Amino acid sequence: MKIGIDCRIYSSKFTGIGRYTHELVQNLIRINDEKKRPHEIVLFLNEPEFHEYIPPNPSVRKVLVNARHYSFAEQIKFLRILNNEHLDFIHFPHFNIPYFYRRPYTVTIHDLTISLFPGKGNKIWKFFQKIAYDIIIKNATVKAKKILTISENTKKDLIEKLNVPEEKIEVIYNGVSDNFTLIEDPKIFQKTLNKYKIKKEFLLYTGVWRYHKNLPRLIEAFGILRQQKNLDIELVITGKPDPDYPETKEKVKELHLENDVIFTGLIEENELIHLYNAANIYVFPSLYEGFGLPPLEAMKCGTPVVASNTSSIPEICGQGNAVFFDPYKVEDIADKIEKVYEDADLQADLIEKGMIRASQFTWQITGQKIYDAIIHATIKD
Repeated sequence: MKIGIDCRIYSSKFTGIGRYTHELVQNLIRINDEKKRPHEIVLFLNEPEFHEYIPPNPSVRKVLVNARHYSFAEQIKFLRILNNEHLDFIHFPHFNIPYFYRRPYTVTIHDLTISLFPGKGNKIWKFFQKIAYDIIIKNATVKAKKILTISENTKKDLIEKLNVPEEKIEVIYNGVSDNFTLIEDPKIFQKTLNKYKIKKEFLLYTGVWRYHKNLPRLIEAFGILRQQKNLDIELVITGKPDPDYPETKEKVKELHLENDVIFTGLIEENELIHLYNAANIYVFPSLYEGFGLPPLEAMKCGTPVVASNTSSIPEICGQGNAVFFDPYKVEDIADKIEKVYEDADLQADLIEKGMIRASQFTWQITGQKIYDAIIHATIKD
């Protein structure tokens, strides 16, 4: 068979759909090789990934697309390229599928964040984006032979919000990269701590700065820990500041925490691993996640996790492997962080259980399940 993979979002860096697509491609190629290459795999890429990617063997071919998501080129140019390939089947790791594409496909829908938390920005532009989003995601769910989700929570959202038949959905959890691992020698990550001037024990948050990530409440909770509980700690926040969400830095200034909150900006993966290992507690205050990789990454690095009790987060972390709080209640966030910070036995228990939990999520398992889902959908078709 000739199987396509939409790789327009493709990256080996960090998490998200780019990483998901990268790991998916690597494992589908591996499985195809193990089966003596019965399928031709066609990867559809944008620049610069098209020129950077080198097909590992003759059964893998790359095709240049250069069509961004939500663009006219996606609906016209990408559609033409797909039709010219005459694929037997294609998997889309994201719901942005040309509306008039008629050949069989499977799709992964990671979450319904845009539906539940549409965000801020230019109201007119957001209005048209929302219309396009509603049309595209509905089209993807109706025409797909099979819909893959990354959690039972996203499956539930699809059934409740988009009326997708339950039997059409299969849950396949993400994996955690083997790069995330315990570092026992502090000297290895000390250079990173020095670079970002981290001098005290610290709490860590990693990720983007959108509304549903709930960073202002995390900072308020941290203010309680510093100013009322007198904990001599720092809060380290990674990620690129988003001009649409200035509340994060504004909250730091409002609470006079400029000397206690460290913003690193975007960092390299090796530095991220260093910070996971060095942190006393990883805090994940998100209001909504389709999966939520960072808590598992932290667990894999031997760091206790305190996280929201909402959406997929308890499902993925697992009961007993993290301490959960109500992300809408600042006092509860502070109380749960303090509880873990002050209890060495609880920390040790969370570290041990967390590492076991994180080890259960591998990209090898994920890749095999997605491969099986694609082949099954092809045969069924």
